[in-house]
Amino acid sequence: MTTTQGSGGPTEYVRFQAVMPNERGHFTGVFGLVNRLGRAGRLSEEQELFRRENNAWYDLAYPDPSNVDPTVYDPAVNPTATAWFKPTATHLIERVDGYLEILAAHGVECRVVRSTDPGHVVYEDDVQVVVTRREPRPVG
Repeated sequence: MTTTQGSGGPTEYVRFQAVMPNERGHFTGVFGLVNRLGRAGRLSEEQELFRRENNAWYDLAYPDPSNVDPTVYDPAVNPTATAWFKPTATHLIERVDGYLEILAAHGVECRVVRSTDPGHVVYEDDVQVVVTRREPRPVG
């Protein structure tokens, strides 16, 4: 799945995710990591306000893939589904810094991952793709 950017080069998709896999072997994304802290009551008042206001902003700024296709994140259908920003979604990517600051304040490591081929596309809109891991091809 290599598409091209305006410059003619391959599109480099962007994902912010945990450094360590979760109990299912998946790397939780930045929003899931902060939401987990919020649900556990570990955020300060200011951090919780940031989380709620910015989650609401994101909800309005772009489509939730599972509202378009309920099977996108269904673990029985797409068990390895992960969302990646398109590089043109700068208005969405810019707001991630506040989430990263919250994670750093709580000692939760998060990294940025970039790829021109993040996986098999199961959903796409103007700002993001949701992909599943490609199955390894047999050798021989």
